[in-house]
Amino acid sequence: MQSVHRPSLVRTAFRLELVTLAWMAIEAIVAIGAGIVAGSLMVTAFGIDSLIELGSAVVLIWRLRVELRDGRAFPEAIEHRASRIAGLLLFALAAYLFVAAGWRLWMREGGGFSPPGLIVATLAIPVMYLLARRKLAVAKQLGSRAMRADAAESAACLWLSLVVVVGQGAELAIGAWWVDPVASLGVLWFVLREAREAWFGNACC
Repeated sequence: MQSVHRPSLVRTAFRLELVTLAWMAIEAIVAIGAGIVAGSLMVTAFGIDSLIELGSAVVLIWRLRVELRDGRAFPEAIEHRASRIAGLLLFALAAYLFVAAGWRLWMREGGGFSPPGLIVATLAIPVMYLLARRKLAVAKQLGSRAMRADAAESAACLWLSLVVVVGQGAELAIGAWWVDPVASLGVLWFVLREAREAWFGNACC
């Protein structure tokens, strides 16, 4: 029998995903644009990762709307398929980061400092922290693997934001050519972690 509290929890989850959708749209637009202008690989990759997470949020909003409208759980097979697609996109981003960072290190080419990139990454830290904690709490109450995986993505975005902030701070302080490609390898680690969690469905915060 469905809990009387479940519809309220689903609505809470829906609102959390709407906030995620709005923030990820801002984060993706600012980071990708700023990264391209500054020639910063890590900031651009941060924006592309946000774009992929934006797609995941859209799928989860769709799933929650189905349950709110029809009062039934969304087919798990569709959730699994959407998660696998996100995982493939993240693996592709990881491959791009590995090749691009390796090429820049080989060619001794760096990137520039991006004030908008630093600002959006800094703001993402508290936003993602609060979203990850709240999503995880709701996911436990709903018993939703999809919501738990989304909470893990928010947590990974938090750590990825920290890497970008540290990398951009080092870029500003040192200005060495190798800072951007080396920091991009730090971004690569978190992207691979996200990809693995999305593909295997064993996300954990």
